[in-house]
Amino acid sequence: MAFLEHTLGIMLHPDSEWKAIRNEKHSFRQVFLSHVPLLALIPTVCFYVGVTQVGWSVGGGDPVRLTAGSALELCGLTYVALLLGVFILGEFINFMAKTYGVKDSEEKRHYEGTALAVYVTTPVFLAGIFGLYPDIWVNAIATGIAGAYAVYLVYEGIPILMNIDKDRAFMYASSVVTVGLVMMVVVRVAAVIMWNMGVGPVYVD
Repeated sequence: MAFLEHTLGIMLHPDSEWKAIRNEKHSFRQVFLSHVPLLALIPTVCFYVGVTQVGWSVGGGDPVRLTAGSALELCGLTYVALLLGVFILGEFINFMAKTYGVKDSEEKRHYEGTALAVYVTTPVFLAGIFGLYPDIWVNAIATGIAGAYAVYLVYEGIPILMNIDKDRAFMYASSVVTVGLVMMVVVRVAAVIMWNMGVGPVYVD
């Protein structure tokens, strides 16, 4: 139930939701395992259905679809990448906490950093529902809007969760956003490398 409450709350009223999240006493494992594995299923399952059943059109031609085996392999790798991405982002947030003067206990700070990574990526996970209709422009717009809201959540959440002043919070949040952008580039480069190694899409004839 808390999973659903926080997922909706962070989208509808982030200020009060960040305060509620800060006051919780959950462990790193609880906050990560209760949210990320479920949320990461949204884009992976939706895109699997979209690319195998609906397909997309190139230049107004017939719909292009992937074979079930190829889509399963790619979506499985995507699922693992999403889990690792949120985990690594959380670890970066935790690592940078001391740099920006966060004075809470190490255990508490570790929960807060992980919680921040989990909840700021929620809009991106939810936008994955558009994968059911895998048109490149529809998904680009949806991902762009979700990404913009995620950035807003970072700047809104850090001063509340980490309990630091606005000046330090702004620098901290900017560092988090930069790390997130770098991670996106790394994932794209890794995808290209894997395609060259033979792990790529197989289209239905």
